[in-house]
Amino acid sequence: MTTDVTPTSVSGAEQSAGRLRAPLLRLLRAELRWIFRRPRNLVVLGLLAVIPVIVGIALTLVDSPGPPGRGGDGNGSLFATAGANALVLPIGAMAMTLSLLLPLSAAMAGADAIAGEQAHGTLRGMLLAPVSRGRLLFVKAVGVAVLTLTAVLVMALTGVLTGLAINGTDSLLTLSGTTLSFPGALLRVLLAAGWVALQLWAVAAVALAISATTEHPMLVVASVLAGVVVFSVLNLLDALDWLHPFLLNSSWTAIGDVLRDPIPADALGEGALRAACYLVIGLCLAYARLATKDG
Repeated sequence: MTTDVTPTSVSGAEQSAGRLRAPLLRLLRAELRWIFRRPRNLVVLGLLAVIPVIVGIALTLVDSPGPPGRGGDGNGSLFATAGANALVLPIGAMAMTLSLLLPLSAAMAGADAIAGEQAHGTLRGMLLAPVSRGRLLFVKAVGVAVLTLTAVLVMALTGVLTGLAINGTDSLLTLSGTTLSFPGALLRVLLAAGWVALQLWAVAAVALAISATTEHPMLVVASVLAGVVVFSVLNLLDALDWLHPFLLNSSWTAIGDVLRDPIPADALGEGALRAACYLVIGLCLAYARLATKDG
């Protein structure tokens, strides 16, 4: 006994299967277009771009900045040398904003990606559309990652330009006192920007996981910022040394190591590994919730 399959039925099956998968690049373009047309995101990018300029101008008003070849681990030590060192300004600005402002931008992006869509009633349509939940989360995660990376690169660019405008190319010194060429200094800044972007992707992944459980974006932002503040307080308690390796921001002050020669890789590597773990766990939790979400 044989079953006849007509060309019409085969064609209809192929068309149905084709409708079940939306083009990935088309989804990514639409998501990025929506993100970079959102006025709030543009305002945040603009404010972050202005911060290194403001810091650079303020440092020119300091009568006696610290020697360019000496500095410590904290942000204050970095900025003590930034007034006479074009290399320190962009990295010091990223170190300063990494404590709160940059995580805030990552939390806002993660909150808008899912909770914001649900608050506006558009997420249900996406969940009912012929797009798998995994593909939807991938598109949202890529959009958030691109936005946070753009924020870091904008800060790095304005910091480099401001530092060069104030100090020129003759003051590209590491905290160890060695002089770098402009390409070498630019490579240090890009390395710091990539490391900071990885930390923000970890924060954004946690924000996505929380965002998948609620329809209130402000709750996501408040939860992430509260976590950053609590982690910062716990890092100050010596009695909780055993807990510090599990706290995301334990290595955030290590960004200053990029300015040393040679670059100490221990703290930076530990921070990158910790951020990668948070990133994977956050995305897994977000997918687990989104896969069972019915709108």
